[in-house]
Amino acid sequence: MKRLHVHVGVTDLDQSIRFYSGLFASEPTVTKNDYAKWMLDDPRVNFAISTRPDGGGVRHLGIQVETPDELAEVYARLQTADAPVFEEGKTTCCYAKSEKSWINDPQGVPWETFLTTAESTTYGGGAEGAAPESHAASKPAACCGPRELESAV
Repeated sequence: MKRLHVHVGVTDLDQSIRFYSGLFASEPTVTKNDYAKWMLDDPRVNFAISTRPDGGGVRHLGIQVETPDELAEVYARLQTADAPVFEEGKTTCCYAKSEKSWINDPQGVPWETFLTTAESTTYGGGAEGAAPESHAASKPAACCGPRELESAV
């Protein structure tokens, strides 16, 4: 079963965790010093927040799948859209190991489709084997939207 994904940048993580925990009536399922995530069933959403030196706001949206077959199904949908697809493949991102692809909607909002395969102890920074980037860097880490699509926004 698929799950909507929303990633929001925040300037004060603790304040935002308190706010969203109240809004969702649930504590985060993952909490790090720069990141938190709620895996909610009602509504069915993977909602993540991370600190951003460049301010808050929606960073990207996505569709999270649970099986390789669902990933193939959603990926096939991306191929019919009238926009370039960035196939990131296997990556470490947001404290998780995943396989993903990206596309921008007509307004430039990045959408990711992904299958998470394992947890990670690091935030990540792009393709497996790539040197991780600091999430506090002036530019967002690659896992919050591939550089190829970000430059087109």
